[in-house]
Amino acid sequence: MELTFIAASLSTALILSNAASISLAASRLKRRGTIAPPAGKSQPVSIVVPSRGVEAFTHETLERTFALDWPHYELIFCVAHADDPVVKLINRAIARFSKVPARLLIGDDRVSANPKLNNCVKGWEAARHSWVILADSNVLMPRDYVEHMMAAWRPDTGLVCSTPIGSRPEGFWADVECAFLNTLQARWQYAGEALGLGFAQGKSMLWNKPMLNANGGIRALAAEIAEDAAATKLVNGLGLRVNLVAAPFEQPLGQRTVGEIWSRQARWARLRRVTFPLFFAPELLTGAAVPLALALVAAASAGVSLWATAIAVLAAFYLPECALALSKGWHLSPRTVAAMIARDVMLPFIWARGWLGGAVDWRGNAMIIRTKAAELEETPSRA
Repeated sequence: MELTFIAASLSTALILSNAASISLAASRLKRRGTIAPPAGKSQPVSIVVPSRGVEAFTHETLERTFALDWPHYELIFCVAHADDPVVKLINRAIARFSKVPARLLIGDDRVSANPKLNNCVKGWEAARHSWVILADSNVLMPRDYVEHMMAAWRPDTGLVCSTPIGSRPEGFWADVECAFLNTLQARWQYAGEALGLGFAQGKSMLWNKPMLNANGGIRALAAEIAEDAAATKLVNGLGLRVNLVAAPFEQPLGQRTVGEIWSRQARWARLRRVTFPLFFAPELLTGAAVPLALALVAAASAGVSLWATAIAVLAAFYLPECALALSKGWHLSPRTVAAMIARDVMLPFIWARGWLGGAVDWRGNAMIIRTKAAELEETPSRA
């Protein structure tokens, strides 16, 4: 009887915390819509876009960067190597949209073990304006992209970010990636912001350049293996806040394989583990696996139908998730619930992988992700 009560209580607590996180996220999120330009004179903005390789939606995401409504902005595309196939696409776009100030910079500044940060350094240093957005090349920018970023800036803000919202999935495993990105990871990030725990997300980052330059510049983001983790700690250390845009931007997915999802999620898990271990530890409890197991233990002990218990727990988890996606205009399909179940089957294994060492793949780069302390211990002292 005691086992039944404990297991049922723990399962109920996790189900309620899941529902609470969805409610908190829903209170911070808005459905995608246009936003009015700021009153008065708009500030000029530099948009730095680190690029590598050609993906399914590269043509579209690239062209979107040249079609923004913001009256004064420049584009700085950064590519590490001149033989990258994306170079030709960028040069063609610059020539085609010649009215938009745009440049392509090629080179690799090895300031960290993070290839994306290394690729951004030259763009940051070349940016002419005081407001700089670091934007991944696979972000599908709406015309009012800059308006949304600037509207989230407050007097106590140190950084504005947007999580990626997966869209246009093709096939079941792309639906699984949507289930990871949207109603799990974005949801918890917005719930954290509602509780005053804003975390940076590297997909779109709006910085005040003089502020960051006064605190080490972009090279200060090499303090951690992930630039968004370093950004979070830097901003918090200044007593400022990380704010998220109210309507996050899309990342079109296309086709995905289970291997691609595993590689990406395992890398992110390892990054979260080494940069924010206290927040990573309870991630095992965010999916349905643990509350479902506890509920089944309680049901077996009490002689209640296991099938009925499983259906009730899964409905309590996934129906609110679907409602969140529906209310915000995010992707939903007949495969969505099955994709959420597949995601939550993978979660414990991804969580366990986050605690292990070894190399992970980062867009073709085999990387050993360590804590900064471990890196320092392995670095020989110099006289």
